[in-house]
Amino acid sequence: MMSEFPFKIYTPLTFPEEIMLERSQSFYELMDKRRTVRDFSNKPIDHRIIENCIKTANTAPSGANKQPWTFCAVSNPEIKKQIRIAAEKEEYDSYNGRMSDEWLEDLAPLGTDWRKEFLEIAPVLIVVFRKTHEQVGDKKRKNYYVQESVGLACGMLITALHQAGLVSLTHTPSPMNFLQEILQRPENEKPFLLIPVGYPTESVSVPDIQRKQLNQILVNYL
Repeated sequence: MMSEFPFKIYTPLTFPEEIMLERSQSFYELMDKRRTVRDFSNKPIDHRIIENCIKTANTAPSGANKQPWTFCAVSNPEIKKQIRIAAEKEEYDSYNGRMSDEWLEDLAPLGTDWRKEFLEIAPVLIVVFRKTHEQVGDKKRKNYYVQESVGLACGMLITALHQAGLVSLTHTPSPMNFLQEILQRPENEKPFLLIPVGYPTESVSVPDIQRKQLNQILVNYL
């Protein structure tokens, strides 16, 4: 079927199979070193690195190519303080009544609590918003598969940050409406994820946990 929109020739990456195997293995080994970190140094980051990682996130596929996301990169200390105060309030309420006993039990091995000092220490907070629709003048234009699209973009962002040599944390205080208020985002943007980004402290440690093995996550139909 012919499209009324212009198309252009695409030249995909192509490699011999043995190079493909080598590249897939080396990339897996790189990403297998990625860990969620909560102990950040306050060492500043060249903002161009953050911009490049966000540009990478923007290459993610999205429903009807709507790209329904906004990335807010926050390094202003006063704004980070406001975010920490609001996030800790929600987290305190969650740890002291909102979360079920089972949820708290599952979190216990990770050593987390309602205190979120990293929100002020990490040099950059990337707040990701999902755009429920586009506002064009006085008209609303629908976005499609928003949740899935923004999730894909966040995965690519986290991958890009790790590849650049930074560490990150996926933080989801609930509810997150305070982010929309503090950052003064429009009504059609809803908070999706809060990602502290930076360098780890020298003596950083992480929980000694294991990822599932391939035979636990893959079902082949050959």
